[in-house]
Amino acid sequence: MYDRNPPIFLLASPEPTLLAEIESVFVVPGARVQIVLSAEAALAALTAHDPPSLALLDANLPGIPMDQLLAEVHARIAPRRLPIVLIADTVTQNWIDRLAEGAIDDLILRSAESPYWRLRIDMLLRTQRWARELDALREAEVQHAQTDRLTGAYNRETMLALLFRETDRVQRMKSPLCMILFDIDDFGHWNSRLGAEACDDLLCQVSRRTARLLRTYDLLGRPGMDEFLVALPGCGTANAVLLAERLRLEVFSQPFHVDGESIRLSACFGIAGSQGRAPVVVLREAEQALQWAKSAGPESIQCAGDCPASTAAPVAFLSPSSGDELLAW
Repeated sequence: MYDRNPPIFLLASPEPTLLAEIESVFVVPGARVQIVLSAEAALAALTAHDPPSLALLDANLPGIPMDQLLAEVHARIAPRRLPIVLIADTVTQNWIDRLAEGAIDDLILRSAESPYWRLRIDMLLRTQRWARELDALREAEVQHAQTDRLTGAYNRETMLALLFRETDRVQRMKSPLCMILFDIDDFGHWNSRLGAEACDDLLCQVSRRTARLLRTYDLLGRPGMDEFLVALPGCGTANAVLLAERLRLEVFSQPFHVDGESIRLSACFGIAGSQGRAPVVVLREAEQALQWAKSAGPESIQCAGDCPASTAAPVAFLSPSSGDELLAW
């Protein structure tokens, strides 16, 4: 029933008899009951870093008025909503209004018997748990809509949206932004040789290895079947070339293991700088640079514009220190 370990229940009332009666309702394994005697103490507990799982507030709490207390709580903890039950002598229009506004989640009369308290509180906690599960499902669905379901990298639509946002920042702050578009060499060969499932595994491994080399604010997308796009905020073309060389060495020089076999992949890289231009224009230049790299041969790195291509020698096709028998073609 309780989705917190251990659950914390806040009881706020100046009446010892009522506190003793309600506290018995919360006798559950591992639960902790926190008792406060004033509105100010209740406000401090409700807005603490680790708030309770549920709060029961006596409408007769001394201190600041209950309406003010509820307004303060709603203003401070709205993003991390917790159930609040008001204990009152009678049902007034004011409390009905607070229920309608969502300032409180339930209203229980002080004269209610213990079994009724248990029933209402169980229902409230169960509803809270379902709401959290629903929020988690919605968040997961949003995440799935933004990412490539296979590799976890951003899909093409989301990557473009993020690039427009980054371009706005570039224009405002006059900062650099570079894109690296890379394509796995002759991936169709491996698809026909190993099958789609094994090649999906290879793509996931490429994505994970690439992500490990990126900063937390860099962007990684998968715009095509065997293409990946890296966006580097605050990075000039020279540093983008260095990163492309690292990708070539640290992602592709080591063997990939799939279905008990060691696979050696390689990739070509096209680089383009933003200079505040529209992302589609920069992407077009990166695609053209990638085509130049493919024409130059496997493992080539080419830059759009006046930036010279990387002159670093390609990595060895077979690693003498790997100890693996690598498939080749």
